[in-house]
Amino acid sequence: MISHSCSCSGNPLIPQICTISDIMTETSDTKIFRVKTVDAKRPFTPLPGQLAMVSLPGTGEAMFSVTAYGEDYIDFAIKRVGELTEALHECSPGQSIGIRGPYGNGFPLSELEGYDLLFIGGGIGLAPLRSLIRHSFQNRRDYGHIDILYGARSPSDLVFKDDLEKNWPLEPDCNVHVTVDRGDDSWEGNVGFVPPYMEELAFGPRNRKIILCGPHIMIKYCSEGLVRMGFDKKDIITTLEMRMKCGIGKCGRCNIGSKFVCLDGPVFYMSELDELP
Repeated sequence: MISHSCSCSGNPLIPQICTISDIMTETSDTKIFRVKTVDAKRPFTPLPGQLAMVSLPGTGEAMFSVTAYGEDYIDFAIKRVGELTEALHECSPGQSIGIRGPYGNGFPLSELEGYDLLFIGGGIGLAPLRSLIRHSFQNRRDYGHIDILYGARSPSDLVFKDDLEKNWPLEPDCNVHVTVDRGDDSWEGNVGFVPPYMEELAFGPRNRKIILCGPHIMIKYCSEGLVRMGFDKKDIITTLEMRMKCGIGKCGRCNIGSKFVCLDGPVFYMSELDELP
C-alpha cells in the first residue's frame, strides 16, 4: 500500500514545504537532517524502510530513506555524493526544503514478528535499517534475539556511533558487532570485510530472519555466504537503490522487469530478486 502526502490538492508530485530543524554531523561526508513542516509537525507517517523525495529549490530532487521519525519530525541520513547532496550539506537549520512521500512498501513488519533478527549493514546502508531497528526495540515483545552487524571502510566512516556504542548494546537480548575494512591506532574492534566476519560469527538459520542493506558487492557476498550457512533466500530481506524520479511508477526509471522499485520496493526478499531479469 503506497501512501502519499502533499500540500496541493492531493497531487503526489508536488512537495510539501518543510524546514530543516536540525543538522547532525555523523562523518566528514554524512549528516542527519531533521525535517518538520512549517508548523512544526511530522510531514507524514512512514513505515520503516519507506522513502521520501527531498528537493532543494533551484538544485534538484532525490529519493532518500527515512532513517528515523518521531512525533513531530522525520530524519534523513544523507551522504555527500553529488550536486544535490553537496548543496544540502551546505544548508543550515531553518532552510526550507521540499518533501513528498512516503513511497515504497517498507519492511514486512508482521512477517518478522516472532523471529530472531539479524541486521547486516554496510556504510550508509545502515540508514534504512535503523528505522526498523528502532521499531523492533520500541516493540520489543514482538521479536526474539536481535543481532546487529555493521561495517564501514574505517573507524572515521562509522555512522550512528552513539547507537552502535551506547544505545543499542544496552537494549535487552541484543548484540552489536562492528567491523572496519582497515583500522587505525585507536581502533580495538574487528578488522575485516563484513561477509567473512558474518561467517566467522556463525549465525544459525533456525527461526532467524536477515535484513541486509549496503553496497551491492557486500549484498552479493553476504547473500552467498548466508546460503552457505544454511539460510533460505525467503528469509533474507534486502533493499534496492535506483535513481527514482517520480516515485509513483510513472516515469519508468526504476523498473526491473515487471517491478518498479518505487512501488514494489525498495524492500525485496532475495527469493524475489532471483525472479527478476
